Amino acid sequence: MDFTIEEMKASDWAQVADIYLSGIKTEKATFQGEVPTWEDWNSSHSESCRLVARLNDKIFGWTALSPISSRCVYAGVAEVSIYIDESQRGQGVGTALLEALVSLSEENGYWTLQSGIIKENTVSIHLHKKCGFRELGVRERLGKMGNGTWHDVVLMERRSKSVG
Repeated sequence: MDFTIEEMKASDWAQVADIYLSGIKTEKATFQGEVPTWEDWNSSHSESCRLVARLNDKIFGWTALSPISSRCVYAGVAEVSIYIDESQRGQGVGTALLEALVSLSEENGYWTLQSGIIKENTVSIHLHKKCGFRELGVRERLGKMGNGTWHDVVLMERRSKSVG
């Protein structure tokens, strides 16, 4: 498939939000119950590492980083978000986005990327492993969906090769 990986712009939000909502509806991509406003999403994600997969005016997926702490000692550690349009899953979009995010994160001084993935989301776990993440462990019954279902979360991490 022919697409480019580009920096996410505020004008992309409508399509990004639609893809996010699709992930929410699976009940295995996030514990988030609804799509936040652009303002809330924008303020909670790092400005330097936001990417979309795009073909012409159509966005196929997105990825971004969120800081894990405001403490300066954790400035190089971030949480990964990655969502792929339903129609594009299994087409290499996720791999291209996550590999580009890893590269961009290192250019921007990040030394550790982490993900907390709902255990049933085996496709995301596989994608992260494919892109150099390792499984650290499982936090049991960490999050509860709005329907009352508890889920385990697989903790994954990718350390920059520049970290000794």
